[in-house]
Amino acid sequence: MIRRFYTKTALVTGHASGIGAATAALLAAEGAQVVGVDLAQGQDVADPPLWQELAAELANIDIAVVNAGIATAAPIVDLDFADWRRTLSVNLDGAMLSVQAAMRAMIGHGRGGAIVITASIAGLKAEPGTAAYAASKAGAIHLARVAAKEGAPHGIRVNAIAPGGVDTPIWDAMDFFGQMVADLGSRAAATTAMAQMATPLGRWATADEIAAQILFLLSDAAATITGSVLTSDGGYSL
Repeated sequence: MIRRFYTKTALVTGHASGIGAATAALLAAEGAQVVGVDLAQGQDVADPPLWQELAAELANIDIAVVNAGIATAAPIVDLDFADWRRTLSVNLDGAMLSVQAAMRAMIGHGRGGAIVITASIAGLKAEPGTAAYAASKAGAIHLARVAAKEGAPHGIRVNAIAPGGVDTPIWDAMDFFGQMVADLGSRAAATTAMAQMATPLGRWATADEIAAQILFLLSDAAATITGSVLTSDGGYSL
């Protein structure tokens, strides 16, 4: 395996499962030292004191993958405001604080760096029942664009990736998905059915595939790419 990130230090939020776990594993395999932040280890990315506590540990980072997120599904008329606030808090406040910490570290050491924010196709394409999640991801996309302009003078590239369906634990929070699993008899059957209904390619991406795309955006091969949104949705948004 090519070790593109040998000697690099990487921050990965939401590293304990799904896309975050796949990305952290691939970065480590390619030589990076990975600092993981995850609610599973008692770390809330939307908590400002957390980032103050981590400042020294993150002072030397070259790479940041801003990936931590949660999902809520409900029509606007039924959406509990506490669920709205928590989704926006983790997915957008947490993303801002993560990017802020990464940019401060990269500006501080003067070597620049690369940041990728895991957004979602929901931030670009409206669907009923996704108001909280979609709004948070739309905000994350524009956060990446603003951060790209602010980071450019310091040699910091910032991009977003907008996956469509990916089979990760985030779907378990969706009542409709749980019903599909019950109706079709298995998680695999439910994910296959959703992908075939929604995507021209007829399948969802795997977490490993999204991780590989994130590493491309972090790599020197993407040295002139900043402020972009890589859509990886099997054609769902066409």
